[in-house]
Amino acid sequence: MKVVGLMSGTSGDGVDAALVEIGPRKAGLRIKMIAFHPLPYPRSLRQRILSASVSGTVSELCHLNALLGEWFANAALGAIRAAKLHPKDIDLIGSHGQTVHHLPYGVKDAGVGAIRSTFQIAEPAVIAERTGVTTVADFRPRDMAAGGQGAPLTPGVHALLFRHPRRARLIVNLGGISNVTYLPRGSGFDGLMAFDTGPANMVLDGLMARITNGRMSMDREGRGAARGQVDGRLLAKLLAHPYLSQAPPKSTGREVFGSKMLDELLAMQQAQQLPVENLLATCSRWTAEAVGSARRWIRGGIDEVIVGGGGVKNRAIMQHLADVFAPVPVSAFESQGWDSKAIEAVAFAVLAYQTVMEQCGNVPSVTGAAHPALLGCIVPSGPGWLARLRSPRRRK
Repeated sequence: MKVVGLMSGTSGDGVDAALVEIGPRKAGLRIKMIAFHPLPYPRSLRQRILSASVSGTVSELCHLNALLGEWFANAALGAIRAAKLHPKDIDLIGSHGQTVHHLPYGVKDAGVGAIRSTFQIAEPAVIAERTGVTTVADFRPRDMAAGGQGAPLTPGVHALLFRHPRRARLIVNLGGISNVTYLPRGSGFDGLMAFDTGPANMVLDGLMARITNGRMSMDREGRGAARGQVDGRLLAKLLAHPYLSQAPPKSTGREVFGSKMLDELLAMQQAQQLPVENLLATCSRWTAEAVGSARRWIRGGIDEVIVGGGGVKNRAIMQHLADVFAPVPVSAFESQGWDSKAIEAVAFAVLAYQTVMEQCGNVPSVTGAAHPALLGCIVPSGPGWLARLRSPRRRK
């Protein structure tokens, strides 16, 4: 099948679209990327999304849901054009949507206990209508309904792509939030561990936006951090954050490391009269140390660390990761033949494929769910959609 995966992470910087070809093979799936198309949000839209995740009205969220459906559809069409194909050549779209709130530990409600919830927008009906392609979306809620945290959902795909018979690997994704997948030597999902480790681009991007009054949205290539010095006193405070010592399964997001955290960081910077570059250097080191702290829950050695996500371009974080994990080698996804920024979009293409093929997509040992589950809601392209997907040509 030819499947487009769509992903926009907690950084809220745009939509990544990956067109992949997926089919069965003796051990797992055959996955090949055909095209990748990033579609950045304009600054004004990004700000609206970030504001809505904190204090959005029902009216604004309703509108953004439909508006982002158009953006996600355009990203999918861009990937299809990049491959010199037509929407009728595409079998399926898998859309993660844009997370605006994530409550993995639940909120207590009278009579029913703690209710876990998550909220992703980017209306899949709009995507299906604009592209004419059956669309699978809302992957996280089913895992939560089964008692899981709805995240992370990419580790199963990491195992399909990166597991090695003789090398134990730690797969690191540096998105808005950082997360890790531990793949012990061998095949299958035995021994796999995965969880969010804490902040990554979300904090650094937020600091740059605040400090420059919106003129800059990131510390490009980690240049500011590279000019600074890590402040030991501030780093010690950050490493004492309770999330870092929390045992998995665990996941987090903007609710913990968003605007409130930025307020605290800027207040500490002012109190200690830290140069901006030192603040950026310290937060870059915090990201790397948080990833390194994952080792306390991993049983077994690590032969290599392989890093993807937008944070790969931040040289300061990558250098700190190399220092934290030395002498274990640290490399980017490109060393394995994959685009660092495309992997999460690829993952949601795979998850969509698994859903329509009646294969469970979550890993209960990772999310905490009571059982494997079929993930997502399906918006059909039109009459006959299932027969077309199940035809011998499509299944190959």
